[in-house]
Amino acid sequence: MKDEKLTYVERLKKRQKKQYIVRGFLVAAVVVFIVLVFFLINSLYNSDISSLKNGEDDTKKQKVELIIETPEPAVSPTPDVNLDANSTKKPEKNREESVYTYLQGPRSWNRRIDWSGSWGEAYVDGGSFGGFGCGLCCLANVYSTLSQYRCTPMDMYGFAKKNTYYEGGSAISWGYMKRTAQKLGLNCRVSRKPRKYSEFQKQIKKSKCSIVLVSSSDSECYWKNTPGHYVTIFLYDEKTEKVFLADSGDPDHNRHWVSLKKIYRSLKTASDWQYMKIGSYNEKRDIWRHKSIKGNWVKPDYIKGKV
Repeated sequence: MKDEKLTYVERLKKRQKKQYIVRGFLVAAVVVFIVLVFFLINSLYNSDISSLKNGEDDTKKQKVELIIETPEPAVSPTPDVNLDANSTKKPEKNREESVYTYLQGPRSWNRRIDWSGSWGEAYVDGGSFGGFGCGLCCLANVYSTLSQYRCTPMDMYGFAKKNTYYEGGSAISWGYMKRTAQKLGLNCRVSRKPRKYSEFQKQIKKSKCSIVLVSSSDSECYWKNTPGHYVTIFLYDEKTEKVFLADSGDPDHNRHWVSLKKIYRSLKTASDWQYMKIGSYNEKRDIWRHKSIKGNWVKPDYIKGKV
């Protein structure tokens, strides 16, 4: 009887021991799960923080606009198409006057500088247009210059939001910029910085104009304190190797002739893409055909009769 009783006690202890082991495994599994979730959240948080470090900052210390690179849809190079700028070349007379070069910030608007507008003080979708609007200014410049239609940067902002997945409130990415341009009837192609300047020069020469992403992190030969900034270049001059610059973030840079080599050196190599070449405009593919410019802005005397 005593042996049977001891046997029962031993079995009870073994059963309890197994229960403890099972509970231990369950507790360990829960702990491991919590640790994995913590690391996943932490990695996502760090990823967001790192993307914000390349962002725009419209502080008073910075003279130019800085952009935040938002997540963008996958962009692949467009198949080779004719981007020859000489196919429909405009007369040489008053070439500069035909180029639109909007300014984006509140300081320009407060001083009522030509090409500035009330959008510089606007807050839209939680963000300051003066802080993130350089890409929209570039698109408005290109569309208003190459087509017979006209728009402001704020008009372009509304069009991009309506016709792409761009959510607004922050800088437009290359993917949304390319989609917007295509819906406007613009023949475009995104590209990476070539290894040789001569190749970049050749591509710019064949294009009507280009939107480029510059950064002082790559070179301070022209821009200072500029993590990232979209500008537009027009009217490549083969003799001087200069381009007519539309810089929405700096009135002192806007509408100036700049060496193409400085543009090449300043291309932001940390970005997936560095520039978008613009070729011909096709009205039949333009789903917008925006005829009138609305809003409060400073129109230069030489275009007042054309708007």
